[in-house]
Amino acid sequence: MNGVPSTPDGIVLAALAALFGAALGSFLNVVIHRVPRGESIVSPGSHCPRCDRAIRWYDNVPIASWLLLRARCRDCGAAISPRYVFVEALTAMLSVVVVLHYGPTLQALGALWFAASLLALTYIDLDCTLLPDRITLPGIAVGVAVAALAPSADRWATVEASLLGVLVGGGILWLVAWSYHALTGREGMGGGDVKLLAMIGAFLGWKGVLLTLLLASFIGSAIGVVIMVRQRADSKLAIPFGPFLALGALVALFWGDRIVTWYISSLGLATS
Repeated sequence: MNGVPSTPDGIVLAALAALFGAALGSFLNVVIHRVPRGESIVSPGSHCPRCDRAIRWYDNVPIASWLLLRARCRDCGAAISPRYVFVEALTAMLSVVVVLHYGPTLQALGALWFAASLLALTYIDLDCTLLPDRITLPGIAVGVAVAALAPSADRWATVEASLLGVLVGGGILWLVAWSYHALTGREGMGGGDVKLLAMIGAFLGWKGVLLTLLLASFIGSAIGVVIMVRQRADSKLAIPFGPFLALGALVALFWGDRIVTWYISSLGLATS
C-alpha cells in the first residue's frame, strides 16, 4: 500500500476516509435491507422495522449511536442487530484500505464503489440467495467508466481490458452454469453470479476475473466441505457462491498484482 505517505496529512486523510466509510456503511445497511424487497433506498427515511418510528438524526450516527443506545430502539426497545454496526465498521476499514492503496484519486472512488457493492451483495446473497441487478448492472457501467477515465496498471483494467473482463467474466460463469445444467439437469449457478463476475471483470479486467475465480473456488470449496461435514449434508447442498466471488475480488483488487507476480516468479517465468 503506497497511496498515502505516513505523514500527519496522510493520517488525517485516513481518518476522514474512515468517517466517510462508516457513513457509507450506514447507507449500505439500507441497501442490504431494502433492495431485495424492491423498496426505495431513498424514501422513506430510516425507521425502526418494529415500531415504524422514524430514527432521529442523532440516533443515526454510524457506530456511535448503536453503542450509546446499547443496541436498542429508543422508542420501543427492540434489539438492533450487531450486523448494522459491523457493516459500518467494515466499510470504514475498507475505505481506509482503499485510500492507503490508491490515495485521494478517482481510482480510489471507483475502488470504494466496487468494494461497497461487493459488501452489500455478500450480505444480500447470504440472506436471500439473490444478487440484484440493481447493483450488478450499474456496477458494470461504473467499472468500465472508471477504467476509461482512470486506468490503473495494478488493477489490469484499461478500458479494453475492462470490456474484455466483462465478456470473459460473464461468459465463463454462463458456460459453467450451462454445462452443469446439461450434465446434471440441475441449476448449479444463477444468473446473478454471471452478472456479478461480469461486474468484477469491469473493474479488474480479464486477469482479475481469472484470479478471482481461482480464489473464490479455493475458498468456497474449503468452506463448503466444512459446512457439509458439520451439517452432514451431501454435495447437493446449496451454498451461495456470491460471497466467495466477492472475497476473491477484494483480494484481487488490493493484492492481485503481487499474487500474480509471485506466481509467475515461482514458476520461473519472470523475464529479466
